[in-house]
Amino acid sequence: MSFSNYFIKSKIKIKLFIFTFLLITSLVFTDRQLQKYFIKPKVIFILGGHEERERFSAKLALKHTNLALLVSSGGPQIYITKIFMNAGINNNRLYLDYRAKDTVTNFVSLIKKLQIQKTKGIYLITSNNHVNRAKTIGEIIFGTQGIISKPFPVPSNTPSEPLDKLIRDVGRSLLWIIQ
Repeated sequence: MSFSNYFIKSKIKIKLFIFTFLLITSLVFTDRQLQKYFIKPKVIFILGGHEERERFSAKLALKHTNLALLVSSGGPQIYITKIFMNAGINNNRLYLDYRAKDTVTNFVSLIKKLQIQKTKGIYLITSNNHVNRAKTIGEIIFGTQGIISKPFPVPSNTPSEPLDKLIRDVGRSLLWIIQ
């Protein structure tokens, strides 16, 4: 085989590989987008730490009376319970978990509970300055376990988080997957 024939066949193989990779990637992405559309959340998942998030979640819970509320590392139990009680939310819908110390462990510490409940979709409640990092971590940790996250950003006057926090937590999330 001449060099030019070999070169042409190599180019064809490379193009075929790239086409196949792009096709598979687009099919996976499309499937995720369809799942987000069709899967109905069973839980309002609140990343605690800011009162506005809990208040926003209480209003959302009034519109979605069939959804459980899961607050990860929010304020003191008495205070959080009072916010939801004052909004008219029944305590039996509310679950408070205080194991998480940061955004990654918000997701990691509650994955088993969501799996036991056979949860396929959640509403993710966090501040708008924090939503990109939280959404990305959720896609990695929950997404790899078959749980779709639908973010609801809560308005905040705080500036967006720096990119290095996102990169750090993506790395931590990927490490969690492979361990």
